[in-house]
Amino acid sequence: MYDKTVRRRRAVLILLVVLSLLLLTAYFGEAPGGRLHGVQRDFLTVVSPIQDGANKALKPVRDLFGWVGDTLHAKSQRDELRKQADKLRRELVADQSEKRSYHELVALYHLDQLSVGEYHPVTATVVGKSPNIWYETVTIDKGEAAGVHLNDPVVNAEGLVGKVAQVASDAAQVDLITDSTMGVSARIGRSNATGIVQPKVGDPNDLLLQYLPANTQANDGEYVVTSGTEAPQFPSLYPPGLLIGQVTSVNEESAYKSVNVHPLANLHELDVVQVLTAGSGSRPANLASAVASLPAGQAASGTSGEQLASTGAGG
Repeated sequence: MYDKTVRRRRAVLILLVVLSLLLLTAYFGEAPGGRLHGVQRDFLTVVSPIQDGANKALKPVRDLFGWVGDTLHAKSQRDELRKQADKLRRELVADQSEKRSYHELVALYHLDQLSVGEYHPVTATVVGKSPNIWYETVTIDKGEAAGVHLNDPVVNAEGLVGKVAQVASDAAQVDLITDSTMGVSARIGRSNATGIVQPKVGDPNDLLLQYLPANTQANDGEYVVTSGTEAPQFPSLYPPGLLIGQVTSVNEESAYKSVNVHPLANLHELDVVQVLTAGSGSRPANLASAVASLPAGQAASGTSGEQLASTGAGG
């Protein structure tokens, strides 16, 4: 039974092939106006509207599949571009951070060569900042183990930052010059007249150089630097000539002249600082020890006893 079915199918296939060959031979052999050509034209006349209708009916479906494919491809490209953008952003941030640290370290190196040769600068990274605007402090990652001591001056490439207020083995707290507890003995440019720089009341981001003699000359834009003296209530013998800020205006409403000063150091964006440490037996250490042992009235050369009595300040 199975063999008969197979033979029958084969016979039908052979018959169809032979018939197709005959029709093709007759079609190509007859004239364009022949019967077979006429049948073809009639067939196309009937089928063409059906084909056009099917194409129009299926076009939205084809468009939908095309839109889905394009959307998936676009999403894939978008995700890949986002990954590349994130990677480039991370690389850019890392590069900018490295460049910033490099420039800060280079500037600190030049500072080493210029004004603090008698000190041993300890470079430290700021690892914490106080959010309190009246008690402005930062925490650094170097402490006693690196030779950092209480009251050591702290600087960056722009100028004076503050002094060490508390110290542990591997960290230290630094009071910034805008902290309400700070006071620094300072002078304007090359002037010998000494005053006290403290935070400006009501504006903790600016400073006030107070108790200058009435005849002190001060002009806007002049630099204010450390005088290299010390007073008992603000112990820290800063090296002379460290930049603190620039004069913005002068007040002459009292017996003593005062000057508004804007800090040069950007205290809100501190990343790298240097602690100016003085080893035992060094000139700065011996000088600080000698000043600390003097009576209070003599503890600030260049600042009169009357000024110290009226201000209780120094640095």
